[in-house]
Amino acid sequence: MKLSIWAYGNAILKQKCSKTERDTPEIQKLITDMWETMENANGCGLSSSQIGKALQLFIVDSKIVFENLGSEEQILYFGKNDKGIKETFINAKIINSSAETWEDYEGCLSIPGLSQKVKRPWEITIEYLDENFLLQTKNYIGLTARIIQHEYDHTQGILYTDCLKPLTKKMIESKLKKIADGKVTSGYPMKFL
Repeated sequence: MKLSIWAYGNAILKQKCSKTERDTPEIQKLITDMWETMENANGCGLSSSQIGKALQLFIVDSKIVFENLGSEEQILYFGKNDKGIKETFINAKIINSSAETWEDYEGCLSIPGLSQKVKRPWEITIEYLDENFLLQTKNYIGLTARIIQHEYDHTQGILYTDCLKPLTKKMIESKLKKIADGKVTSGYPMKFL
């Protein structure tokens, strides 16, 4: 089922999320609905807080990004033999980040019509439970690592706009206000409360 995506300005997006328990009611249905919602919104990541559930749960599909890039961009944004992932992350914790960083544009389904450059580590190690609640510890690099960090930040109540330089944030302030006031939507069902 497609769900509404909560827009910038909604308090839940700034809230640190609670752990997701195996016995969370209808957790598997929630995960399925999140995939459908993200795919219908043409996204590559979605946090449960973006659909109104303050849980440490997010999904990432960097395979779709990989498939839509040219071969030179694939090499630039992904590692050798890396074709992206399609993965569910529950109760994730980034346990290591590389000193090497890179800047690239990020957007967000909760902040339609905007994208800005954000500096992030090139490589991360993350510990999480998958959709079957099995413990995983994996390394990710490049664009996959960027998407994971973006979605992980959502579970901590952090938006990519919080990572911007003060001057950049000041320059987009009026656009953010329009989104918060419900005057800008993506054409996808947005929730403004």
